[in-house]
Amino acid sequence: MKVHQIEVGNMANFTYILEDEETSDAILLDPSWNLDEIQNLITRYGLKIKYIVNTHYHFDHTLGNKVMAKSTGAKIMQHEASTLDHDITLVDGQKITFGNSELTVFHTPGHSKDSICLVGDGKIFSGDTLFVGNCGRVDLPGGSAKELYHSLFDVLYNLDENLVLYSGHNYGSSPTSTLSKEKKSNFVLQKRTEQEFVEVMGQ
Repeated sequence: MKVHQIEVGNMANFTYILEDEETSDAILLDPSWNLDEIQNLITRYGLKIKYIVNTHYHFDHTLGNKVMAKSTGAKIMQHEASTLDHDITLVDGQKITFGNSELTVFHTPGHSKDSICLVGDGKIFSGDTLFVGNCGRVDLPGGSAKELYHSLFDVLYNLDENLVLYSGHNYGSSPTSTLSKEKKSNFVLQKRTEQEFVEVMGQ
């Protein structure tokens, strides 16, 4: 699976195009801004966008959904907790297949009720659940420090440490990392109790 990582807008968002290199089937992840650039890349590589997938419902990850769905014919996928219009509802543990590539959906609430991470081919696309060196904020509607604690420590912490981390924003010291590096250096992934985590997060 080839990853096209594109920084878009003025909030350091990442939009991703995930390409199955054997078939040119692809997934568009979190389209928001710079849609001409995204479309040009799709055209240049001759990609067939099968699905548009949103890691959560916030506008800076979904603003481009309708335009890109119209231009590509792709179906929009979101977690069942999302409040936005979508074509296909995702649940925890579901597989998303495009070409010969496959991603598994992990429901990771905390930043929002509908936050998901996608894992496959040695990669994790973490949206705003986990950043390089930090995590998503929990003070927005639907946010919960307690839920984020369990998403980080009951879900992400138990995944393969070698997974390459691709997050929803370019907020860290590098555009990518690994779960192993984040376990060592990211303050939100240091072992602590739920109550201690809630206090660290200021809630």
